[in-house]
Amino acid sequence: MGRISTRNGETAIHDIIPLEIHGIDEDRLNASAISIMQTLNEAGFEAYLVGGGVRDFLLGNIPKDFDVATNATPDEICGLFRRARIVGRRFQIVHVRMGPEVFEVTTFRAPHQDDSNDTEARQDANGMLTRDNVYGGTVADDAQRRDFTLNALYYNHKDRCVYDFCGAWQDAKAKQLRIIGEPSTRYREDPVRMLRAIRFLGKLPLTIDPATEAPIFELGHLLREVSSSRLFDEVLKLLQAGHGADTFELSWEYGLHQVLFPEASQVLEANTESTYWDLIEQALENTDARLKSGRTVNPAFLYACLLWPAAHQRFQQLLAEGLSAQDAMRKAGAITIDANSATVAIPRRFAQVTREIWELQLRLPNTQTRRALAMLRQPRFRAAYDFLLLREHSKEIPAGLGQWWTEFQAAHPDVKPEREQPDDRPRRRRRPFRK
Repeated sequence: MGRISTRNGETAIHDIIPLEIHGIDEDRLNASAISIMQTLNEAGFEAYLVGGGVRDFLLGNIPKDFDVATNATPDEICGLFRRARIVGRRFQIVHVRMGPEVFEVTTFRAPHQDDSNDTEARQDANGMLTRDNVYGGTVADDAQRRDFTLNALYYNHKDRCVYDFCGAWQDAKAKQLRIIGEPSTRYREDPVRMLRAIRFLGKLPLTIDPATEAPIFELGHLLREVSSSRLFDEVLKLLQAGHGADTFELSWEYGLHQVLFPEASQVLEANTESTYWDLIEQALENTDARLKSGRTVNPAFLYACLLWPAAHQRFQQLLAEGLSAQDAMRKAGAITIDANSATVAIPRRFAQVTREIWELQLRLPNTQTRRALAMLRQPRFRAAYDFLLLREHSKEIPAGLGQWWTEFQAAHPDVKPEREQPDDRPRRRRRPFRK
């Protein structure tokens, strides 16, 4: 392992970890990611594999994400790859499609100190970056703009070495999560970094650096300043990484779940021995098992579980006010989802499914044969049935109905849910995947 110091005439000390020490076998890396780096190198640009593809390998896990960092600008990247397009506004990246896979290619970020970068790097009053597209930096500059040290290890295809500019190699060996720079400042720049910290702790066998951990308890409220649509995606990343149950416990411990789902969290806090806890935990354990077996999970089902404490409490209140069960559930579902959209906005296509899962709970107790057969044909029946089983498992409702539906399905194997009918709205043409 060696150190060099050359960067535009300035000292840029960094560690170079050779192949015989880091042990990254290119045969186990993604061939298309290697091809992207080769194309950039042949065009005269620097290119490194960075992020999860390097981090997971060094931590003994199977790499899944293969991101590339380069000194080529987004326009120059698009000029080299036929199937490439620029995405994002706050933080522009290029998606390069190779076969069925899509790879993220990012341009080296530069420091923000230069006043001439005001149009490309903007911060709000809380210090949050609303735009971060300052290019022209070196790989060393880029490393300082990344979030955690474990995400700032750069693998160079040309010499097969790993480059470390911020002590990441030592953190990888110690299996420690540490943020780059002053923690409070970096969390204020992008509060979502706190969610990423939780995701890494739930997913990987890591300890967290005390200085990195402490501000999370104090700054969680800054998540309210993040786009609600962006937080929808971030919550799915948290819970669909195969370790949702552990991640949920961590997010609650650090006070972040309470910010993301304030109304449902208030119900949970007021009912610490309630069945809602068991329902959510079992749902996340089932989700983890499904993902590990290669099956998919509908985001609408996850949100039906996470928001159920608030929706169910509101449903009972509306019943007490004299509304019918159907009207109470319909109104409770709509109000609950709308109220939570201030922090996490659920897209309409998922919100509708979430509400249907809740509303079908009122129809499942009707086991008359004709109506039960019609229920089996409902597109949302399976999700509603799974939700019913969770309610029974958590002892929210008496056991028995779930077993009846299990046996009824077994007795009518030929009855399948009907496909959803497409609506009559005109479809917007998809933009071709190219520059």
